[in-house]
Amino acid sequence: MATQPGQDAKFFQRGKIEEFRAELQAAEAKDKKFQKRRTVLKKIVANITMGNDMSPLFHDVVQCIGTPLLEIKKMVYLYLVSYGRSKAEQIQIVIPSFLQDCNDRNPLIRALAIRTMAYIPIPVVTEALSEQLRHCIKDRDPYVRKTAAICVAKLYAADPRKAERAGFVEMLRDMMLDTNATVIANAVAALSEIGDRQDGVIFRLNLPIANKLIAAMAESSEWGQIYILDSLLRYVPEQHADAEMMAERVIVQLQHANSAVVLTTIKVLLYLMNYMENRRLIDHICKKMGPPLVTLLSSGPEVQYVALRNILLIIQRRPTVLKNDVKVFFCKYNDPIYVKLAKLEIMYRLGREENAREVLAELEEYASEVDVDFVRKAVRSIGRLAIKVEAAADICIESLLSLIDTKVSYVVQEAVIVTKDIFRRYPGKYEGIIQNLCENLDALEEPEAKAAMVWILGQFSDRIDNADELLDDLVYKFLEETVEVQLALLTAVVKLFIYKSSSETAKALVHKVLKWATEEVDNPDLRDRGFMYWRMLAMNPAVAGEIVLAEKPPITTDSDRMDRGALDQLLLHTGTLGSIYHKNPETFIRNAAGRALVDSPALNANSRAVIVPLTRPHLPTTTIAVAGPGPIEPHTRHQPTDASPDAPKLEPNVPSQRANLLANDNLPTAEGRNSAGDSLGDEDADAGIDGDDDDDDIGNNPVADPYANLDGAFGGYLADQPQPMVGRQKGNNDLDDLMF
Repeated sequence: MATQPGQDAKFFQRGKIEEFRAELQAAEAKDKKFQKRRTVLKKIVANITMGNDMSPLFHDVVQCIGTPLLEIKKMVYLYLVSYGRSKAEQIQIVIPSFLQDCNDRNPLIRALAIRTMAYIPIPVVTEALSEQLRHCIKDRDPYVRKTAAICVAKLYAADPRKAERAGFVEMLRDMMLDTNATVIANAVAALSEIGDRQDGVIFRLNLPIANKLIAAMAESSEWGQIYILDSLLRYVPEQHADAEMMAERVIVQLQHANSAVVLTTIKVLLYLMNYMENRRLIDHICKKMGPPLVTLLSSGPEVQYVALRNILLIIQRRPTVLKNDVKVFFCKYNDPIYVKLAKLEIMYRLGREENAREVLAELEEYASEVDVDFVRKAVRSIGRLAIKVEAAADICIESLLSLIDTKVSYVVQEAVIVTKDIFRRYPGKYEGIIQNLCENLDALEEPEAKAAMVWILGQFSDRIDNADELLDDLVYKFLEETVEVQLALLTAVVKLFIYKSSSETAKALVHKVLKWATEEVDNPDLRDRGFMYWRMLAMNPAVAGEIVLAEKPPITTDSDRMDRGALDQLLLHTGTLGSIYHKNPETFIRNAAGRALVDSPALNANSRAVIVPLTRPHLPTTTIAVAGPGPIEPHTRHQPTDASPDAPKLEPNVPSQRANLLANDNLPTAEGRNSAGDSLGDEDADAGIDGDDDDDDIGNNPVADPYANLDGAFGGYLADQPQPMVGRQKGNNDLDDLMF
């Protein structure tokens, strides 16, 4: 609107419906230049913005739609977008004006009309929109065409089957070959939105179309570039050379000033690297990705946090990207706490033998901060660094001992917790510091710290002279402790008894604790463990000692690293909300379609081994007919449901059948829903989908009595026992990808 900034602030005052109605009616008599109507409409729009209900003025506002002034038309259409859906009975009177504006000479009015209709998703409007949208898609003005592309996505959201039957998806496909870059970007954005729906078409690109989209990026806006870059994830390279060529064309976008463009470019490069075999090119790309990521850290704290959460994922998959830039992540005094915690995690991830000393010095500095949570994380990071980098374990232990000497309660407690893990990581090496820990026993108040100290007392009770006295003091409040501490105490006193079976104190202590655990405690886990220990000690103390004191495997930092398959999947959402939550969008966004690497001859072996199959929910191909008004009769229980001639058949246009935008040599083609069933097998094979879906079994198997097999419901108990994890990485066959 052609007004100076700040001049419309006076309209943001709560007004009365009757006053606005009177002003609109008065403006009809003497308002040749439409100044009065414009002023009243501005007041109405301002009240809508403030959340005031202006719906009673529907008829009065609609009468202004025929005004030739574009500014008034915009405000009327804005009003219709706000209240058109709630006035479904009265919207019919506006349809002729919509149709008239769709054929106006002014392209702005034509675009405004179809955009407003697309934002009112009620049947009478979408019915009128379909024919006009068909013409606007082929309009001579690119502004109208790019608006029409977005309107197709809105129409698809309102009525997917109608949009597909009318051929709008195919029209969007053709718009990707438009001469205008903005039209191409909007067509890609619309197809991406449709393809991200669980019931939408599968949008994929071939190499020629992908190259044309990359060429269009030079003339696109920032958001157009983001949509085009994001769509490149829908291209599956069939050869290593294709992925390498595309990466070389895309890598120039890393120099863009917009942080969203940079993160989306990094997402595309990380995706394409899964299909490359040229190690030199991969290393070159990793080096190129580092500086743009570092540059993002000079932005505001919000952008910094987004960048840090994405970096945390990237360095787990490609550690070489920032392996020499650990100093960049040292915290500043004015960083918000959420930025500091994110940097702390990245510092630990990038810690290695070469930079362990400077990282440790920085962590020691943080341990003297005033923020309690930050100090806790810093102390815990020192312990994790000792476990991760064996060469730095000695200096980390010295640092922890100096922190324990500060006698600060929460520092001592965190130090005790990480020391327990260090004992397990390096058995028989650092037990000499146990005396320092025992001196601070009274400072332990939190359950986790108490449980860690109790574990240390029990595990090394043969080396601690007064272990029975220390445990006796701790057991004094056994019934008042948390379950975590009670479980630790129970195991510790059993270990003490096994080590010092001749001690009368140990005998009395274990008897007292077992009696409490089995008779006075309500927690079933604690009670069951008490009974187990009691019976083992009563039947064969020697065997009990072998079980309780069995050698434990040293702990490692492998559990800190995300599973490779899940990591590859999350990296496909770099720069989105999923990369901040570290969760796939389908887990927290309704109807969002998941993403995963697609198998192809170019996919490297390590990525193929951990590929995550994706399935889209779909309906059974036939209607399930249940005979009788009540329970299923025995004579119909084993008959296939599709044998009934009266069972209704689903039409070809059902949500269970999916169109596939697979590209041929020149154009990406959209197979209609009537032929989707024929290509479903190939489609699933391309996407790595297991063909034996549960939904297919429901549609094709006989209707079975759900209670027929209850006799064997618990027969598979032994088969359900814990099994070793399979699919883990064996050896160091992919160290070049995951480690320094």
